[in-house]
Parts: sequence; structure tokens; C-alpha cells
Amino acid sequence: MTKPEKEISWKEIPIGAASIEPGNAMEYRTGDWRSMRPVWDKNRCVKCGVCFIFCPDAAIHKVEDDYFEADLFYCKGCGICARECITGAIKMVEEE
Repeated sequence: MTKPEKEISWKEIPIGAASIEPGNAMEYRTGDWRSMRPVWDKNRCVKCGVCFIFCPDAAIHKVEDDYFEADLFYCKGCGICARECITGAIKMVEEE
């Protein structure tokens, strides 16, 4: 399968089009599917990394001062990080 000449959104892919090849998952903006996104309260976060461990999409990364945040390019907004957070530091908010 050849790559498209220009990058297209998932919304532009024709129904039934085979556009996924093995090993190219990093090329797809799966975060575009999201309707909710996680927001961290750094005052409640204890930097335990439970959110990082449970994220099924590996979309959570460590940032400055060892806090965590979601890479919204890949985060699908499933809310698992918020459900598993032991301190309630993560809240899911509606995408704007």
C-alpha cells in the first residue's frame, strides 16, 4: 500500500478504505476521537505514576517537576487515568 500524497484527517478517509499498515500506529491522530480530556490538579497529584501505568494508549508522559500530563495527540479520553488516580487529581472535562 502506498502512502497518501498529503496527510488527511480520519474524517476524510473513504468508507471501507484500508489505510492501516503494521507498525504505523504513531502516524494516526487517535486523539481526534476524543470528546473528554484529562486535566491534572497539581495540588492533589502525588506524582505516583498510576495514571501512566494504566493508560491503555501510552498517551501519558512525565513533564516538568515529575508531574504527568496527557499527550492529546494520542489520548482518546477514555478516563481510565481519572478512575485509577488514587488522589482524585485527574478530572475529565468536555472537549471544547
